[in-house]
Amino acid sequence: MEITLNHTIVPSYSNVESARFYERIFGFEFLKEWGHFAVVKVNQTLTLDFINSDNFSSLHYAFKVSEQQFDEILERIKAESVVYGSGPDSVSDGEINNRFGGRGVYFKDPNGHILEIITTDYVLD
Repeated sequence: MEITLNHTIVPSYSNVESARFYERIFGFEFLKEWGHFAVVKVNQTLTLDFINSDNFSSLHYAFKVSEQQFDEILERIKAESVVYGSGPDSVSDGEINNRFGGRGVYFKDPNGHILEIITTDYVLD
């Protein structure tokens, strides 16, 4: 059996607000509040479980998407006036990158986590 990531806990200032942001931007399915988690289904095997916290470090989450999904997500980012950029240190330059023959963009969620969408895997030499 292939090992897959089943879920990860994402610290947030407001778990439901955060889950709804990911639902709107990525098109993920908000499943429900479950105990102290707000659960979002990313795909058949992975959920993001948002938990309220007052103190946490900014994290980085990267999602590989198709070309069509990239266009759709970028349009939703723009529609919500979310600042975006071409790199993790340039999340506000309003540009996308073309690394490794694909496209990528970075932006922050309401908690300050840096999100990335890419259309091509990074080439690790």
